[in-house]
Amino acid sequence: MVFRHDDTPNRATLGHAVAALCRARHLALTVAGDARLAAALRAGPHLRGKERPPRWRLHGPVTAAVHDMAQLRHARRAGAGLLFISPVFPTKSHPGGRNLTVTGWRRLARQAGATANPYALGGINGANIRRLGRTCAGAGAIGAFTPA
Repeated sequence: MVFRHDDTPNRATLGHAVAALCRARHLALTVAGDARLAAALRAGPHLRGKERPPRWRLHGPVTAAVHDMAQLRHARRAGAGLLFISPVFPTKSHPGGRNLTVTGWRRLARQAGATANPYALGGINGANIRRLGRTCAGAGAIGAFTPA
């Protein structure tokens, strides 16, 4: 679970509720954009762009958003074990935005290395995830979980 919710009022309160739910369901939690909140929630950091993981003891996995080769190299150097390579397909959250396509996603995923698992994100559904093949370790979704 990646906790983003950057602009949510009382983000820390919501974060504590999400962390409790993740613990109860044995789910790993990472927090985007706030390493101190990640530490308080005993979660790992989710890195965006050129963010670096905190220098203190991490309580969970390091995940990273990857949109291009430069971000992939940075995520690998930062020790991210799970890479959300995106956006693969057109998304409702970024209408008209550029997407990687299956070929572009696979090219980045093959460069992930042995220690990082490439996950797909962006326009993911049950039908198109199969197009990514065995290289795809998993997928994240937002719109797939919201009513049409």
